Amino acid sequence: MGMNDVNPTLLIQRVAEELKKEPQIKPAAWAPFVKTGMSRERAPVQNDWWHIRAASILRKLFILGPVGTHKLQTQYGGRKNEGMAPEHFHKGSGNLIRKILQQLEKSGLAKQTAKGYHKGRMVTPRGHQLLESVASVIMKEQGIVLPAKPKSRESADSRELENAKRSSSEAPKEEEAESAEKVKKPRARKKKEEAVPAQ
Repeated sequence: MGMNDVNPTLLIQRVAEELKKEPQIKPAAWAPFVKTGMSRERAPVQNDWWHIRAASILRKLFILGPVGTHKLQTQYGGRKNEGMAPEHFHKGSGNLIRKILQQLEKSGLAKQTAKGYHKGRMVTPRGHQLLESVASVIMKEQGIVLPAKPKSRESADSRELENAKRSSSEAPKEEEAESAEKVKKPRARKKKEEAVPAQ
């Protein structure tokens, strides 16, 4: 898949541009005034940081999904500078992540699901298609070509069976030829020369 073969930063920027076209994904009223977590010193400086974070979360859902808000808080956390005191890890903003997840779900790019004992949100086929289409455009621009897919496993197995049959049918013939060569012809016995009595 092409999504793993392109630069993640470039992919997130391009997906953020696509998410700006979605009417359901828009910054909250309090977005210009908040930090993205306790570990940050200032609020984000980019004007479109909400869409960049939404694109990043969409990519995380594809890689880690199904995943919930709690795990994503750890993904977007960081070390807080405590001055002279030792630094400590703090999680990212849960409210911010939750609102973006809800918007992605409304736009049809994510869905709630459970896989085994993992519960949370994961990417829908539409969200996967969006990520792959953007990745394929980037790959064309950069001239990245993926190797051709190998042929199906069944055809490979049938070929192996045919080769095994051929080798097994050829092996007895070779063994027969080798055994025929190994059979030694009986030697003609030399007559013992009769000892001539000494005179």
